[in-house]
Amino acid sequence: MTATPDPDRRTAVDAEFRIDHLRAVDETRATAAVRCTHGPVRLGARFHRLRDAAAPIDLVLTRILFYGRPVDALDPACTALVTLRGAGTTLLAPGAGAGPPTIQGANPPPCAGPSRAPRARTERRSLLHGATQYSP
Repeated sequence: MTATPDPDRRTAVDAEFRIDHLRAVDETRATAAVRCTHGPVRLGARFHRLRDAAAPIDLVLTRILFYGRPVDALDPACTALVTLRGAGTTLLAPGAGAGPPTIQGANPPPCAGPSRAPRARTERRSLLHGATQYSP
C-alpha cells in the first residue's frame, strides 16, 4: 500500500539562521547579517517558519556574501550577509525582548552540476623556480 504524501506537511528543518542585523528590508526583499545556527545552509534554501511566531513566512535565500565574496553555502557558526526574497520579510525585525529572530527551513536538493559561485584564485609560489603560479 502506498501512502499519499500530505502537501501541508512541512519538511524537516535542516536550515536555520539567526538574524543579527537587518541592513535593508521592503515587502519582498531583505538583506541581513545572519549567523548559521543549523546547516550548512545552501543557496535556494526556503524558509517557512519564524521561530516563536505564529505568522508564516515564505522566503528564499538568493545570495550569501561571506567576507565580501559570494558563496554557495554557509556552515554552522559562520556569519554572512544574505539576501532573502519572498513573503514575510517585514516580520524579520527584532521583537520586543524576544531576542534575535530565527528563521527555519529546508535546503534545496543537492545539485550534481558545478558550483555557481566563482572559485577564488589561490597563489602558489614554487620554491624551486621562484615563480608565482595561479590556480583557477
